[in-house]
Amino acid sequence: MQILVDADACPAIVKDILFRAGPRVEVCVTLVANQYLRTPPSPFIKSVQVPAGFDVADARIVELAVAGDLIITADIPLAAGVLKKGAHALDPRGEWFSAENIEERLTIRSMMDQLRSTGVDTGGPSPYSPRDGKNFAAQLDRFLAKYRASRTK
Repeated sequence: MQILVDADACPAIVKDILFRAGPRVEVCVTLVANQYLRTPPSPFIKSVQVPAGFDVADARIVELAVAGDLIITADIPLAAGVLKKGAHALDPRGEWFSAENIEERLTIRSMMDQLRSTGVDTGGPSPYSPRDGKNFAAQLDRFLAKYRASRTK
């Protein structure tokens, strides 16, 4: 199992949480971005830089993902792609993407895109809050605890 991170827009606090969690549970954390990202020195943390371009990082994450991996992303189409491969997808606010909710999220995203294309100001996500970071950390801890328990069986 590895953790792949859609790192271009990932909040710094989420990366910091992952930088501590990966080495603690000996799971590789890979940041994928179209820019250079500095990472702490650790055999469990690395970054992959991809060329600039629309969805290039997303395509690389889908390519790297295998069943059982954990993908950190707020990108709904990317989450859908990795779920199809049997990976898990968690957004930086601590909300899980799942087979049960991904179609609804894709539909809402499409509807919002259509509204924006007609000039409607749909706003955007609320600012990332400390509560979001706590939710993310709690969900990650639960997931990693289950992972560790499955390795010891």
